Amino acid sequence: MEVVSASHGALGPLLGKLTALLADEWGRLKGIRREIRSLKSELTSMQAAVQKYSTLHDPDVQAKAWISLVRELAYDTEDVIDKFIHQLGDGGHQSQSGFKEFFRKTIRGLKTLGSRRGIASQIGDLKVRVKEVKELKNSYKLDDTARSTCEHSAVDPRLSALFVEETHLVGIDGPRDHLVTWMMEEENSSAKHRRVLSIVGFGGLGKTTLAKEVCHKIQGHFDCHAFVSVSQQPNVKKIMKDVISQVPCKKDFIEDINIWDEKKFIGKLRGLLQDKRYLIVIDDIWSTAAWDTIKCAFPENKFSSRIIATTRIVDVARSCCLGGNDRMYEMEALSDVHSKKLFFKRTFGSEGSCPEGLKQVSNEILKKCGGLPLAIISISSLLANKPSLKDEWEKVRRSIGSVLDKNRSLEGMNSILCLSYNDLPPNLKTCLLYLSIFPEDYLIERETLVRRWIAEGFISEERGLSKQEVAENHFYELINKSMVQPVDVGYDGKARACQVHDMMLELIISKSIEDNFISVVGHGQTDLVNRDGSIRRLSVQHIDQQLVSVLENQDLSHVRSLTVITSSCIKHLPSLVKFETLRVLDFQGCQGLKEYDMNGIDKLFQLKYLSLRGTNMSEIPSGIVRLYDLETLDLTNTYIEVLPSRIVQLTKLQYLLVGIFYNLDCLGGHTKIPDGIGNMSNLRVITGFNITKSSLGAVAELGNLTSLNELHLQLDGRGSEKYKRYEEMLLFSLCKLGSCKLQSFWIRTSDSTPLQFLDSWSPLPSSLQRFKMTTNYCLPKIPKWITPALASLAYLNINLVKVTEEDLGVLEEIPALISLLLTFKTDQEERLTIRGHGFPCLKELYIYSDSRATNLLFEEGALPKLEKLDLPFVVSWAKSNGFYLGISHLPCLQHATITLRNDGGASSSENRAAAAAIRNEANAHSNHPRLTIYGEMEEGEEDSDTNEEEFEKENDTNDEES
Repeated sequence: MEVVSASHGALGPLLGKLTALLADEWGRLKGIRREIRSLKSELTSMQAAVQKYSTLHDPDVQAKAWISLVRELAYDTEDVIDKFIHQLGDGGHQSQSGFKEFFRKTIRGLKTLGSRRGIASQIGDLKVRVKEVKELKNSYKLDDTARSTCEHSAVDPRLSALFVEETHLVGIDGPRDHLVTWMMEEENSSAKHRRVLSIVGFGGLGKTTLAKEVCHKIQGHFDCHAFVSVSQQPNVKKIMKDVISQVPCKKDFIEDINIWDEKKFIGKLRGLLQDKRYLIVIDDIWSTAAWDTIKCAFPENKFSSRIIATTRIVDVARSCCLGGNDRMYEMEALSDVHSKKLFFKRTFGSEGSCPEGLKQVSNEILKKCGGLPLAIISISSLLANKPSLKDEWEKVRRSIGSVLDKNRSLEGMNSILCLSYNDLPPNLKTCLLYLSIFPEDYLIERETLVRRWIAEGFISEERGLSKQEVAENHFYELINKSMVQPVDVGYDGKARACQVHDMMLELIISKSIEDNFISVVGHGQTDLVNRDGSIRRLSVQHIDQQLVSVLENQDLSHVRSLTVITSSCIKHLPSLVKFETLRVLDFQGCQGLKEYDMNGIDKLFQLKYLSLRGTNMSEIPSGIVRLYDLETLDLTNTYIEVLPSRIVQLTKLQYLLVGIFYNLDCLGGHTKIPDGIGNMSNLRVITGFNITKSSLGAVAELGNLTSLNELHLQLDGRGSEKYKRYEEMLLFSLCKLGSCKLQSFWIRTSDSTPLQFLDSWSPLPSSLQRFKMTTNYCLPKIPKWITPALASLAYLNINLVKVTEEDLGVLEEIPALISLLLTFKTDQEERLTIRGHGFPCLKELYIYSDSRATNLLFEEGALPKLEKLDLPFVVSWAKSNGFYLGISHLPCLQHATITLRNDGGASSSENRAAAAAIRNEANAHSNHPRLTIYGEMEEGEEDSDTNEEEFEKENDTNDEES
C-alpha cells in the first residue's frame, strides 16, 4: 500500500522532531510545550492507524483519502515546527560569552516575540486540521473497515508460469539443461547426498518457469515429486498438505489429516519420504524463517533426493544452500536476441513478421522491458490487440507506467512487481519510492543516495548503529530483495552503486506521483497542475520555456528536495528564494549552472545536502557560508580551487568533498584546505584537497578532526624545504588521527613525490580499513606500521621498490585483508612462494610492474578464498618447472588475468607453451575460472585479445557454473 509508505516518509521524521523539541529548551516556552505535546499525541495515534490500514490487502478509496490527508498534515506540521526552531534559534552561530552574549539574546528575544505568537497561531490552526482529520476517520468508520477481512482472494499471478507450453518458451534451454546436468550428478556414484538448488532473481525473470522445466525434465528419475507455492504469509499446514496430496501414499495415511497440527504434518511427511528418492519444488519463498520450518519435513536420506527452491531474496537463497553439496543459481535477464525473438513471436506470430516502421519503437519498448520475460509477454499481448500503427505503439511506450494497473493485459506483471513491493516494510518502501527521482538507466551511487536519505529525514539511529550505517543497511537490503540491481561490486562484496529496472521504475514513479511523494518534470511527466496537495519533492529531468512557465505559477514553498538533471534552460528555473523549505538541493552534472542566479541560497535555512558536482562552477556561491544546518557539500569535478574563509562556520558539516574523480577514482586535487578547518569537528569525510596549496596551519588542523573516517589528499612537490615542512605537518596530523576513528586513507601525487615519511606514522592506526597510494613513487620497504596487528585492514594498495619473502610473510598474516594491490618498480631476483597458510581471507590479488616483475608460486592451502588474480608471468623463469603457476591450489578462483612477460630469454614457441600450460591449469580447475592471457602473441602476430575471446567462448558454460 504505497500511500502508507509515502505517509511514513512524512510522519516518521516529524514525530522524531517533536520528541526532540519537547526535550529542548524551546519546548519549555510558555504556551508552546502544551500545544506541541498535544500535537505529538494526536499524530502518534494517527501513525498507528496508518500502520494498521497498511495491512489491508486492498484498502478502499476512503482509507486512501484519509491517509493522504494525514500525510499532507504531517508535512505542513513539520514545516511549521522547522520555521519555529529557526526563528527562535541562534541561526547556527558560535556561542559567545559575557555581556555581548547577554545583549544578543535579550534583543533576539524581543525580536522573536512576534514570531513566537505567529508560531503559536499556526500551531493552533494545525490543531484544528488535526481535529477535522480525526473526525473524518470516525465518519468514514475506517476502524470497522480495518477489522473486516476480504472474503475474496486474488488470483495467484504465478499460476500462469506453471502451465506455459514448452513451445512458447524462449531462452530457457541453456539454463535448464545446465541445471539438469548439475541436479543429476552423483546419480551413479556411491555418494547419495540430498541436494538443494535455490534459484534467485527479480520478480518476473522466470524463476518459476525454470524450476518447472527442470522438474519436468528429471522427474522420471525419482520415486515421487511435488510442486508447491509459498505465500508471503505461509500456511505451513497447507504447504505440507499440498505436498502429501502429490506423493503416493495409502488411504489410511491421511486419516484425520484436517486436524493435524504443524508438528504432526512435518513428522508424517518425513516418515512418508524417508525411504524414497524425492524431488520437491518449493516456489517463491519470502523468508528464512519459512524455509527453516518447511525444510524440516524433508529428510536428508541417502537416495540422491533433490529440492528446488525459488525466491526473490538473496539471503533466503543462501539460507537454502548451507550444505556443501547445495547450489545457488542467480537468474539473468534474457539477451537482446532472445528478447526480440520472444517479443515478435508473441506479437506477430513469428520473428520476421514485424513491419519495418515498427522496428524502432519495438526496440525502445524492449529496452524498457530490460530482458524481463514477464514484461515482454505482457506488453506483447497488449500490442497484439492493437492496430500495427506507429502512433498506437508510441502511446503504449510513453504510458507503460500509467497503464500498469489499468490494462488487463498488464495486470499479471503489475501483480508480480507489487508482490515484491508490498513485502517491504514501510521504511524500505519510502527509500525505494525515493529512487523515482532519478531517470531511466541512471547510475545511483550508494554514498550519494545514503546521504540524501539522511538529509530527507527518512533514517533514524538504531541501537548501536549510526544513521549512516542504518541507511547503508537499507541500500543493501533493497539489493538483497532484488528491488534494485547492484553495480560495481567491490572487494568487500558490497555494491558501490545501483540501478532500477525500467519496469520497477515505472511502477514506483506511478506510485510516487499518485501519492504526491515525488513530482517529475520532463519526459512525459509534466502534470503539476492537477494534483492533490503541495509539491513536496521535485525532479527536473528536462525543461523548456513552457515548463518554466508552469513552474513559475506553482507554489514551491513546500518543496523539500530539488533535483535538476538537465542543463537546458536551467538559467530560467525559478529563483531559489521560492524553495524556502529545501532539505536537498542537487545540481549534479548541470553544465549550465554558472548562468543560474544562486542568490538567495542563504535563505534555505533547512538545507542539509548540496551538490554542485560535475558543474562548471569556478566559485562557490557566497551564501553557502550561512547554511548552518548543511551536512553534505559536494564540489567534486568543479573548477573551485578556493573555499570562502567563513566555510568553517558550518560546524554541522560531515562530508566536504572536492577534487576530480572518475569512476570513483580520484584523478587529482587542486583545492586549498580552508584555515580554521579544525573547528568543523563533525567532519567524517574529506576528499580531494591539495596539501601543498594549503597553509601549514590548515594541514596541522586536520589532526583535530577526531570524527574523521575518510581522508583523501593530494600531495605534490619534492626535495624542497617547503615540501619537507608540509611532509612533517601532514605526518603530525596523521599521527593524531591514527589513534581516532580514521578508517580510510588515500594519498595521491601527480609525480614521484617521495612518501617515505609514511614509514613514521605512529601510533598504529588500529581502525584503518583501507590504505591506498596513487603515485609513481615506490616505497623502499613496507611501512613498519603495516603489521598483523592491523586487525581491521581489508584493502591495501601500495607501491614498493621490490617485495621480499619477509614482506610477503608480513602481508599474509594480516587477518582481515581481502584485497591486495602491489606495484613493483624493479625486477625481482627470485621467484616468490605464497605459503600454504598465507592470506586466509584474501579474495583479490593484483600485481603490477613496469619491469618484468616477479613470478609467484602458490603452495597448496594458500589463498583459500581468492576469487580474482591478476599478475605478470616471466616465461623464461618458469621454463624449468614446465610453466607451472599453481592456480589449481586456489579453490575459489573465478577470474584470472595473466600477462606474459618475455625478457628475451624465451622464444615465441615457449611463449605459446606457457600460455597453453596456464590454460590447461585453468581447464583442470574445478571452478573453470574465466581466464584472460595477454602477451601470448609476438609482435606482428594475431593480437592476444582474439585468443582471450575464443577461450572465453569455449568456457561460457563453465563460467555460468562458476
